[in-house]
Amino acid sequence: MSIPLSRIPSIDLLRSFVAVGRRMSITLAAQDLFLTQSAVSRQMHGLESSLGMKLFERTHRAIRFTPEGERLFRVTDLAMQQLQNTLGELQASLGTPRPVTLTASISFIGLWLLPRLPDFQQKHPGVEVRLSANNDIVDLHREGLDVAIRYCAGEHMPAGARRLFGETIFPVAHPGLGITRLDDPEIISRSVLLEFEGDRSPWWNWENWLEMQGWSQVRPKSVLRFNLFDQMIHATVARQGIALGRSQFIRPMLEDGRLVALATPQPGPRSNKVFCLLQRDPVPSRETQALIDWILAEACPTDALDRAGVSFSPPPVATR
Repeated sequence: MSIPLSRIPSIDLLRSFVAVGRRMSITLAAQDLFLTQSAVSRQMHGLESSLGMKLFERTHRAIRFTPEGERLFRVTDLAMQQLQNTLGELQASLGTPRPVTLTASISFIGLWLLPRLPDFQQKHPGVEVRLSANNDIVDLHREGLDVAIRYCAGEHMPAGARRLFGETIFPVAHPGLGITRLDDPEIISRSVLLEFEGDRSPWWNWENWLEMQGWSQVRPKSVLRFNLFDQMIHATVARQGIALGRSQFIRPMLEDGRLVALATPQPGPRSNKVFCLLQRDPVPSRETQALIDWILAEACPTDALDRAGVSFSPPPVATR
């Protein structure tokens, strides 16, 4: 049994439904569609209302399909993927330029890419770039994305990925706090420490840093924890405390004096993580290749300094 064409929900509702189903998250689907979370949520309620059935079971922290929703998703996801593929092929055959879509972490886009992007736009004014900032690993083919920036251990880079640069981590603070080096545990005792919890690696953990200085029993005045690196850095610039910063992202802030690197008696845990570039197509479009080449060129100086052991990280201070 089928229904009249006039009773099929609008493509906007079905597109949002597929985006939510692929992510199992209204928030992430909204990011993919460049809509607000509330707009996507209203669309899902509108779709359920028009169909007269529930498609999702909603809990405080998650959503999941109802049996009816799962059945509808299997069909609409397949149809939407076929539509994406066909439209892409048609546009490519006509030579119609389309936006180059790049996905990367929120901090990579906000702190590294966006400050540099005007240079790309000046050099390639005809190339439209669409950014998808999220911290999840997504399927480039399924999501219709051209380029991804991944963050992983150097020895675990995905096949075909190209290294951009590693990371060098050390304590930083706003110069207005009057701290120029961490050479005394008393500084820790009277300071607020800002900690990044978005990555559980040891080099982002203040306890590990303090232990390597021989200060494992020292307690800070307080600790503020962040799940997003860029939020923590903005808090550091706002003089809210001392943070562990990534040189490759905050170099402009160190150069212009918004932040100062703080020397410690001993180095902290060393990161083995790298940022790498992954492209969807072996032979990308001319526009995509232009963006890839530009990113690789922009990353080259940073990577060269990292490989040579040159960074804004200060030399260790003498142990008292």
